[in-house]
Amino acid sequence: MSTERFTVGVALDGVGWHPSARAEDPAAPGTLDYWSGSVATLEQAGVDYVTIEDTFSGWSPDWRAEAAGAAGRLDAHTVAAFLAGRTERIGLIPTATTTLTEPYHLATRLQTLDFATRGRAGWQVRVSAGPEELRLTALGEGRRPALADGEIDETALVDLFDEAAAVIATARALWDSWEDDAEIRDAATGRFLDGGKLHHVDAQTPWFSVAGPSIVPRSPSGQVLVAALAHATVPYRLAVRGADVVFVTPGPGNPLSGILAEIRELERAEERAAPPLRVVADLLVAVGADAADRYASLQHRAPVASDAEVVVGSAEQVADRIAQLRDEGADGVRLRPAENAHDVTVLAHGLLPLLESRGVHGSGTADGLRGAFGLPRPPSRYARNDETLAGAR
Repeated sequence: MSTERFTVGVALDGVGWHPSARAEDPAAPGTLDYWSGSVATLEQAGVDYVTIEDTFSGWSPDWRAEAAGAAGRLDAHTVAAFLAGRTERIGLIPTATTTLTEPYHLATRLQTLDFATRGRAGWQVRVSAGPEELRLTALGEGRRPALADGEIDETALVDLFDEAAAVIATARALWDSWEDDAEIRDAATGRFLDGGKLHHVDAQTPWFSVAGPSIVPRSPSGQVLVAALAHATVPYRLAVRGADVVFVTPGPGNPLSGILAEIRELERAEERAAPPLRVVADLLVAVGADAADRYASLQHRAPVASDAEVVVGSAEQVADRIAQLRDEGADGVRLRPAENAHDVTVLAHGLLPLLESRGVHGSGTADGLRGAFGLPRPPSRYARNDETLAGAR
């Protein structure tokens, strides 16, 4: 069992993670009030964070395209920015692709979100592997899809994840490019900044080049929390190289013990210096007394196989599975509601209180999103400690 605080998060995507999920108003996910209502319910229940899914190709996975209609979907970062001033405690983790987003703009947007949330911002890293996404922006022109017609191009896939690692590393350097006390605001001399505490970032990679420093001061988290969803070795390696949290998908034939062993071995191979990855298990859940009938109806309309384990049953049954994952070594769970209209409410009012009463999860206050995962606020890599200053003298 992990010795860190066990976290519970919720992954929000449209009206639910099952393709047959419905809302009273099909256009609801295109409104900010819809997101505000769901997140307010989860925050009140003590959920640690929400992740907000996003993709350049419409709803994700592709079966959401028809449900979304012509209106498309709201940008995840826009949703998180809207929620920043309407929430007080819950972490907000929008998804952003490293393939089709300028690294400098992405880094500064996330810093701004961290300021707006007072340290509750995160970033779920995603790559854009399919041709339907690559053709939508100039950044995708001339790139070879890693996934097309059901076939995986391994070389292109590795290249995508190597690029993602470079984007994360560059963002992290930019987040450190202002030391914490770079702003001096000395009215007497008219100096706002100590120029010696701003640091140039010169990132030259096969995919992009970035010159710093950031245009945003160092944010409350110091380093915005970085998360990644991973199912196999290549994305596991990306998480080890650059993330703080990895969302994994244990299930039949893919036990959590094996996933943990591979991740820890990769940490050793990559000589990871940061704190160990927080490993969070994803579960697609339908919860409540009527959950079995509801999920059967959803499958009848559009049968699909989930990448994550599916847990259908009462709050007690779902809590049993979560407790089991905790005992097996998971640092937390991320719950994917099969159908938001039903499952978000039951998660908030049925499952979360049960987990708290069992001692599996506590909804106590934490020091920002990093604190929720037991991660300290790191110093800027450029800041000199007292010993260095003494030696310089």
